[in-house]
Amino acid sequence: MASGKEITGKIQSIGNTMKVTSALEMVSASKIRKSQDLMNASRPYVRMMRRISGHLSKANPEIRHPFTVEYDTVEKVGYIIVSSDRGLCGGLNNNMFRMVMTDMMEWQEKDVGVNLVTFGKKASAFFKNVNVEIMGHVAGLGETPQIEDLIGAVRIMLEAYRDNEIQRLYIVANEFVNTMTQKPTIVQMLPLPPTDDEEISDIWDYIYEPDAQSLLDAVSVRYIEGMIYQAVLENLASEHAARMLAMKNATDNAGDLIDELKLAYNKARQAAITQEISEIVSGAAAV
Repeated sequence: MASGKEITGKIQSIGNTMKVTSALEMVSASKIRKSQDLMNASRPYVRMMRRISGHLSKANPEIRHPFTVEYDTVEKVGYIIVSSDRGLCGGLNNNMFRMVMTDMMEWQEKDVGVNLVTFGKKASAFFKNVNVEIMGHVAGLGETPQIEDLIGAVRIMLEAYRDNEIQRLYIVANEFVNTMTQKPTIVQMLPLPPTDDEEISDIWDYIYEPDAQSLLDAVSVRYIEGMIYQAVLENLASEHAARMLAMKNATDNAGDLIDELKLAYNKARQAAITQEISEIVSGAAAV
């Protein structure tokens, strides 16, 4: 059994750790509301942009934008992977990485190459040791990401699709369901998947200015940028929720461990007292 001094040192060390995890829990709890507000504010915009893209594609079927064209053969696919810059958020990043690795391996088994653009330091650190090409990287987006900081990396993938360097493009991120649940998702971005919006079942007629091709190009690019920005905000809210929960669990576990160590300390102290009394009694009997 460890001595009382050793146990006291462990209790103090765990107590210091407990203070840190408790502070991180409170910081994430204070930040999650702001990140949720940003996420909820952008959701209607992305949803409406998707509907507009669907309306335009239905309204002028003779115009085929490059982003709606599905290539006959797939030789290379691209992934935009959104992760966090910091850790201590449980299995949030690792669960997503395992899912996308499984998806990548399915493509690689078909002799299809993989290109990546990563957002967040965790994704960059993980995939630099994987046999894939990282075409771009963005980190340090902070608590209020700006779409201007994402455009450069996004355009790399869009130009690659235009030039037929990749034939599919996916975005990978964590979807914020609620404070307790964050779901890793892989969503196809290009070619633009068909929408299931019932409101665009009828073909609408438009007058295009300056022309249909320019308008479709502007709307499609804006929609894709908005979709990626939404994914970044969803992942940010998921990060704070996951960190808050992970730090709460760590704080609770530290408290339980301290209780166990206090019990062990009391047992060790009682054993030492009992031994001292026994030695006194034995010495008195010998006299």
